[in-house]
Parts: sequence; structure tokens; C-alpha cells
Amino acid sequence: MADELQGRVALVTGGGRGIGAAISTELALSGASVVLTYRRDREAAEALADKLAGEGATALAVEAHVDDPASSERAVATAVEQFGGLDTVVSNAGVASRGNAVADTTVDELSWVLQVHAIGPHQLVRAALPHLRRADRSDVVFVSSIAAHTFHAYGAPYNMGKAAVEALAHTLAQEERRHGVHVNIVAPGLTDTDMGRRLVRATRSVEDIRELDEGSPFGRVCAPEDIARVVRFLVGPEGAYVNDQRIVVDGGTF
Repeated sequence: MADELQGRVALVTGGGRGIGAAISTELALSGASVVLTYRRDREAAEALADKLAGEGATALAVEAHVDDPASSERAVATAVEQFGGLDTVVSNAGVASRGNAVADTTVDELSWVLQVHAIGPHQLVRAALPHLRRADRSDVVFVSSIAAHTFHAYGAPYNMGKAAVEALAHTLAQEERRHGVHVNIVAPGLTDTDMGRRLVRATRSVEDIRELDEGSPFGRVCAPEDIARVVRFLVGPEGAYVNDQRIVVDGGTF
């Protein structure tokens, strides 16, 4: 196990599955103490925490709903109580929109997706900031999407949510630099996760996402670990002078 993040304490939302699980794993195996949150899949989150503990890492699975500010506050408090502080926040939890045209999208769907992707992360970071400001080095990474610049049809709620959270990130980076807080964005393209598999079934009539490997950059669809390694770079010593940046991880597709 590497130790470049030894002494760091990270909170990863949606950290039990998909991209979030890869990020939790990467940070924990690099030495950080990780609180990984989940909404529904307790079994997967706790299994990951146990697996990491078996590999000599430190991870704790905590139920928290990013759309509920009080829940986010409790997750932050848990990290501080269990590990003595909090210096890294990875805002990763997300949901897909339903693939409807703007004309067919209800206000309820729009409100829900914006709550998860933009308002919730705002409140999460707001709760974490007093602790991030106290740290010698602290980081916030927002996991966004290429949807924030491709704006494909039939995805307005998701596109809007990702664009909004990127606006939050750029604003926060300017406000918190004086407090030593680094803020950056990672924007994945199509990735081999449950959400990615559902997307290609719905939009490309592809049952197995691996069928897209041959036509993808470098001969494969992006893996969650590709995203996780970029996050680790940003919060690690190599990223000490990186701030207010947006890194696209899509193999150069868009």
C-alpha cells in the first residue's frame, strides 16, 4: 500500500459503487482514511470497506443522502469524529435523468436531478468548509461529466445539473484559494459502470458495453479506475499547485 496520502481524511459521496468505489479504493490504498457514503446499497458499501480493511487500508461506510443537507452534515461530522478531521471531499454521487425531451420533462424530475447534482454538493461542501480551512492542505474534487460541454439531446436535467456543479466548483476555487483549499473538476466520458451500461442499452441498443471497446479510444471503454487515478493525482502531492482546473477523461473523444 502506498503512503502518499498518509494522514489525509477523505469523504467520497456515492463511494460504494462504480466510479465512487474506484475513487474510495484508490485513496484508501494510497494511505488516506476514507469515509465512503451510500444511499441504498449498504451491502456493496460495507463489503468494499471490509475489503479495503483486509488490504490494510482504512475505510468506513456511512449512509448519507447528498440531496439531504442534514445527512451530509452528519457524514462530515462522522469523518471528523472518527478520524480527527477532514481535508478531502470528493463529490461523486449522482443520478441519471430519464432521457426525455425538454418538452416532456416534468418539474419534479428536473428538481430532483438538480438537487442531487448541484444543490446537494453545494450544501455538502458548505458543511465541510470549516474543517477544510483548518487543514494544512485540503482538496475538493467534483466528479462531473462531458455532458457539461456536449449537451446531448434528451438529457436536459443531467446536463443542467453537471453544468451547475461546475459553476459551483469554479466559484469555490476562487473563494477558497486564500484558505488553502484546492478545487478541481474531473469530467468523465462514457464509463463502464451500472449507469454507463444502462445508458448504452437505452441509447445505442447495446447489451454489453464491452461491444464498444473496438470503437473507443485506445481500444476500450473508460474504466472507473481511470477516473480514480486522476482524482488521486489531484489530491496528492503532484497536484499541490493545481487549482480551478477541469480535467476531461474520455480518451479524447469530445
